[in-house]
This record gives sequence, structure tokens and C-alpha cells, in this order.
Amino acid sequence: MQPTYTAEADTFREKIQAFLAEHLPANWKGIGALDAEAAHQFSNEWRVILRDNKLLAASWPEAYGGAGLSELEGVIMAEEFAKAGVPTGTANDVFGIQMVGNTIIQWGTEEQKKHFLPRIISGEDLWCQGYSEPNAGSDLANIGCKAELDGDEWILNGQKIWTSAGHLADWIFVLTRTDPEATKHRGITFVLCPMDQPGVEVRPIKMISGEAEFNEVFFSDARVPKENVIGEVNGGWAVAMTLLGYERGEAAATTPVAFKTELDRLLALAKQEGKADDPVFRQRLAWAYSKVEIMRFLGMRTLTKFLEGGHPGPDASIFKLYWSEYHRLSTELSLDILGADAMQIEGKFPSSAFSTDQPGAPNDSGSWIGTFLNARAGTIYAGTSQVQKNIIGEMVLGLPKEPKADGGPWKDTPK
Repeated sequence: MQPTYTAEADTFREKIQAFLAEHLPANWKGIGALDAEAAHQFSNEWRVILRDNKLLAASWPEAYGGAGLSELEGVIMAEEFAKAGVPTGTANDVFGIQMVGNTIIQWGTEEQKKHFLPRIISGEDLWCQGYSEPNAGSDLANIGCKAELDGDEWILNGQKIWTSAGHLADWIFVLTRTDPEATKHRGITFVLCPMDQPGVEVRPIKMISGEAEFNEVFFSDARVPKENVIGEVNGGWAVAMTLLGYERGEAAATTPVAFKTELDRLLALAKQEGKADDPVFRQRLAWAYSKVEIMRFLGMRTLTKFLEGGHPGPDASIFKLYWSEYHRLSTELSLDILGADAMQIEGKFPSSAFSTDQPGAPNDSGSWIGTFLNARAGTIYAGTSQVQKNIIGEMVLGLPKEPKADGGPWKDTPK
């Protein structure tokens, strides 16, 4: 349960550390120390530096603009970037590079690779994800968004929801129902849809934190070129699962680092607020420390399997369930430590609505209140806690499956 790093890997780590030392500003504390405007400017400038050094899509083959890094080298790079508090790209790069770009490399035709991949690297195309629907979030295969072939184009009608960064994107990869008569996991096709057209409407969803990083996307006779199907028509489920798998190895490396950094801030907050010697708070802080250490070992287990050539299976749900439920409670602790100060927001909110605040964030009430509110969503996005428990129970522990209805939007979609 301990990833093994070779001498060559250690040399590569030193190379990444030297790159960061050369290109980061003096006295760098992490992107979380910057205000929103400065962080946005830094991210865009940093993206150019990464692109010019072939570290923006580092695991891609060199022929497509990457550095051809091995899986181990990619994990090491992610670790060092997380420790330094710098991004591996901008918000939409998660969808463009890590998700759909890798998927196109694996499933796409050579023509698709030559067209889309350079535009992703250059930033000419910004991507978002069209998976979940109002009645098909936890049960993704239950999608009802319909695509019908009309000559050389697919006509899309339906709705997607919880589309992160959709308001910034001009392309969306969409799971569509192309054969309503097929069984639920069949009859699904993975298509690439341009968003800059009359048939696509994006509506922001305002969250409890006041931010609007999520969106609803509506398709009303939106058009997709016939050649924009990735994989086989009616074979999109396998493509969709491939895409979801690309984030797991990196997350296993970076998530424990992020939560350890946050724990250090939490301990500093307790000292700052004079709560570090209170026996009740000391016990709760010790609990948080033990949980973060367990998280580190869970990440190592997933990472070891990944680096040995395997692919994270249903046991990856343990990791997601663990950190999201922990974060809900640990952020409650942060507000208890703040006490009355938690009733007034001072300082800036986190610049991202996901997981912890970014490294270098100030220990003020704005950061912790914002993180507390964001943590509520952590038990919902990327698969709810209830879904993760079902996966663990059925596919890891071998418990009986819960009853499932046969109907759904995929059956009810008007013909």
C-alpha cells in the first residue's frame, strides 16, 4: 500500500521542483493567497508557461502537444504542483485536457485527434461536461437527452444539469440517448457539441455560497456534425466510463496533500483563536488529524494500484465517500473554532467551489465560511454519498443489490 518511486522517478521529481523554483515568483505562498483578479491573471499566465514547456497536457503523446510522461511521472508532477499551490491548468482544462482530451486520444479517430487536440492545448476551445440530468444524476445510464440523426447532423433535444464551468465553455461533450428501444446502458452515444449556436441555452445555478459555478444546459434542436461521435454510435457508455477514470489517479495523489494543507491551517486557526489548549477542541482536532492520516493511506492504496498498471475499481468509492464526509464535519469544526466571528464574513471566499480552499489562503472567516458551504456539495457531486455506499455494498462487499425500477426518462422520451 505504498507507491514505490524509482531513482529515475526521484530525478524527475527534482526536475519538476527546479521548474517550479525557476518560474514561480519570489516568496510564492500559493494561489490561494491572491485575490480573485490576481489569481485569474496568474492562472492564465501560468497556463502559457506550462504550454510552452509541454507541461500543460504532460501525459499526452508528444505528437499531440504533450510531453509523453508516464503515469508515474504524471502523478509526481501533480503531487509537486499541489504542494506548491499552483494549478495544472485553468478551470476548463479539467474537462478539456484531463477528461475529453484523454478520451479522444484513446477513442477518437486520427482526424478527430488532429482537429480537437491542438485547439484544446491552445485554449481556442474551452470544454464542459454534459452528463447528469434532473432525473439521471445518481443513475447516469438513465439519461433521456435525445439525439436523432438528420442527414449529416445529429439533432439534440433535452437538458443537462450541474454543468461545471459551462458558462465559460464553447464546447460540451454530451451523453445522448440515440436508441430509446435499447436497454438502459446501451443506446447511448458520446458526442461533441458546439455551444455557440441558437439551440443551446446555459442557465447559471446559484449556490448557497453565492457562487454560480454550476449551470443547466438546454438543447432545443441543437446541431452536432455527424463526425463528432467519439467511439461507436450506441456504444457511448464505455467511452463515458473511460472518461471518468482519467481523474482517479491524480486525485489519489493530490487530495490527501490538499487536506493535509487545510488541516495545518485549521490547527493554526485554533491557536490564533485561543482554542488550541481547550480539551474539547484538542480532541476534535486530534480526530481530524487521524482522519487525514487515514485519507493519506487510502490515497496510497488507490495510487499503488494505479501505478502498478491497474485501474481503480468500485473500491475507489471508499476514497470519495471518506473525504467528502470528513470535510463536512471538519469545516463545521472550523466554524466552531471561529465562534462568534463565523457570523461575519471577513476576507475573500474560496476561488473554487470544490473541496478545500487553495494553498496559501488566509486564515480568515471568509475562507472558512466559504469552504464550509462548499463542503455540503462534496457529498453530492461526483456521486452522492448514498450512491457511493451502494457501490461499496454491492460491488465491494457483495451485499444484495437494491431494487431498481425499469422505467425512466430513457423510456419516457417522446418519439
